[in-house]
Amino acid sequence: MENPQLPVIAVVVPCYNEEQALPLSVPRLLEILDEMAARGIASDKSYILLCNDGSRDRTWQVIEKLHADDRRVRGLSLAHNRGHQYVLLAGLMQVRGKCDAAISIDADLQDDPRAMIAMVEEFRRGAEIVYGVRSSRATDTWFKRTTAHAFYSFQRTMGLETVYDHADYRLMSDRALDMLGAYGESNLFLRGIVPQIGLKTAVVEYERDRRVAGESKYPLAKMLSFSIDGITSFSARPMRWIFITGLVLLIVALVVAVYVFVSYFYSDHISAGWASIMLSIWILGSLILIAIGIVGEYIGKIFTEVKHRPRYAVSDLLWD
Repeated sequence: MENPQLPVIAVVVPCYNEEQALPLSVPRLLEILDEMAARGIASDKSYILLCNDGSRDRTWQVIEKLHADDRRVRGLSLAHNRGHQYVLLAGLMQVRGKCDAAISIDADLQDDPRAMIAMVEEFRRGAEIVYGVRSSRATDTWFKRTTAHAFYSFQRTMGLETVYDHADYRLMSDRALDMLGAYGESNLFLRGIVPQIGLKTAVVEYERDRRVAGESKYPLAKMLSFSIDGITSFSARPMRWIFITGLVLLIVALVVAVYVFVSYFYSDHISAGWASIMLSIWILGSLILIAIGIVGEYIGKIFTEVKHRPRYAVSDLLWD
């Protein structure tokens, strides 16, 4: 007879063009669920939810086959590609109320899946949010390691409450999922939202591995876009910096105005400052364009929020 105290764990896996990775990663996840059930850590009713983000390859067909082979593998497909954060949220909201805790992990299994065991143990000790945090970045290239550290440092400077070296590998209790569901914003940045929930948290460190198959879905350009979205969704500090920069430039302008005024009345010779004029035009023009761009980012996000459009639409669901 099943121990009613053993938690039902839902492993939520966002997928985009992962037809090569899923046949390799899903058996590994099932083995870990079997091991946790055998060790009396989690219920044998635990399951995996594969969330297809409008993939262009045969990802959904692979999910259907995996579901047919093992009913613990369930599937959800969005009607259109919406991005990693949206498909992950769709999966978490689907399992809400149908598990005791949900663990989100990417399909490439670069995040060590065996760390899920330690996460569940922390959950059973009372933690309601458990963050998977990389213990080192020794396997990264110098460029990726440097830009990642700059990314987290810049977020902290902008006032974001994020967990250093944590992506979206985390465990959330069903109560934490309910609280997450109360956040109705369209501009999603889960790494910033989840720390705001509060509750008791814990950290599990792990070593990051290579992808089991396929290629990375986060090139540099996408990471930069992701960083900008996160900052503009959770901090008004860039707009405050624009204001401060404007005040500093106003002070500089007043000093220059005094200098010009004094030179005009008391200097016998005023040379034409072509270089200084050109530099002023280019520098001030660049600052104005940057300021307009930052303000435009916020206006665009306000425009998106006030329309209250659905964040995603589920087209197919395998749940039996």
